[in-house]
Amino acid sequence: MTIEQIYREESGRILATLIRLLGDFDLAEEAVQEAFSAALAQWPREGTPSNPRAWLVSAGRNKAVDLLRRRALLEDKRDQLARWIALAQQVADAPEDNMLKDDRLRLIFTCCHPALAREVQVPLTLRTLCGLSTEEIARAFLVPTSTMAQRLVRAKQKIRDAGIPYRVPDDDQLPERLETVLLVVYLVFNEGYNATAGDAVVRLELCGEAIRLGRLLHGLMPREPEAEALLALMLLHDSRRDARVTRSGEIVLLEEQDRGQWHAEQIEEGLQLVEDALTRGAKGAYALQAAIAALHAQAKSASETDWHQIAVLYELLLQIQPSPVVELNRAVAVAMSQGPAEGLQLLDAIEERRVLSGYYLLPAARADLLRRMERWEEAESVYQRALSLAGNGAERRFLERRVSEMRTQARAAENDR
Repeated sequence: MTIEQIYREESGRILATLIRLLGDFDLAEEAVQEAFSAALAQWPREGTPSNPRAWLVSAGRNKAVDLLRRRALLEDKRDQLARWIALAQQVADAPEDNMLKDDRLRLIFTCCHPALAREVQVPLTLRTLCGLSTEEIARAFLVPTSTMAQRLVRAKQKIRDAGIPYRVPDDDQLPERLETVLLVVYLVFNEGYNATAGDAVVRLELCGEAIRLGRLLHGLMPREPEAEALLALMLLHDSRRDARVTRSGEIVLLEEQDRGQWHAEQIEEGLQLVEDALTRGAKGAYALQAAIAALHAQAKSASETDWHQIAVLYELLLQIQPSPVVELNRAVAVAMSQGPAEGLQLLDAIEERRVLSGYYLLPAARADLLRRMERWEEAESVYQRALSLAGNGAERRFLERRVSEMRTQARAAENDR
């Protein structure tokens, strides 16, 4: 495994442990970078250690001690000097066997502490746990990068200055943070399932991390149906991971996927979780989405999918979670059950409101319906619009291929006239 792979898969876990040890987000982030810099210098000469994460956590701790001692020497104020020295000693004395505890769930609950503004709870978790850039998070939340950067800085300062505890709260405190924590796990999974940047469609390490966190939450609150529903939703989606892309990394649409590649054991577990959650009264957004995923998982082929029921579920989801993205998904389901002309009318209504003007999947969905109606020239033009908005490399390649196919079909149709 390369250092780049280890960074991608382990940096969030290493950062979470160092935040627990240091109690300072910025210092922990600096220590992680120093640790990986040391790895880049040493591992090519000495070889990759048998336990890279342990090595990096230990290196990060040592780098943090050095940083703290240097700061203490430069700090004039006595109280600050004493704080740096005490913290450096505390970190240096931390037992090795305590350094590799699983700290990511603690980190989520810290970032979702009710003392922090709700507008920053999810972004802070995505920044620290998933390693998303401030620019990526700002784009996802439709705010300027400078605004998001200021929010993150203030949140980290508040955690440090207010002494917000770095731990999973007591049972009686779990419900008040549940909604935000579930949202964080859901967004982590979404970023893994549909990567917003880079060349890969799927970031397997983020999907696996979200599912692992989902299992921990379900274990903490086994009688909470929405936590169970979210775990089911992630398992059912993730079961299709091997069929979603070709070996060369090209996108394969759901209707074209080889369902023999879907992971049957994962589907079975997900279906059981959905049934349990619905039986116990789950009726929130995750339960409805999990029910939709279950219908896809149960269909033996694309043609046997119960699109009518899926459209009904999206209508229910729209009632409890009004969103243009949910509207878009409902429009696609209606198109699949009633015909592309019906779906186009619903997409027109979304476009008229200009609520998804920068979202490439809106023109992509429209172009797909035009393709199904054999309106080749229109489809080519709209696919071009989707291509101009797509940021992921695999998505861009898929759309470029569609543009080329539509152009070929349009020429063939012209020759037949």
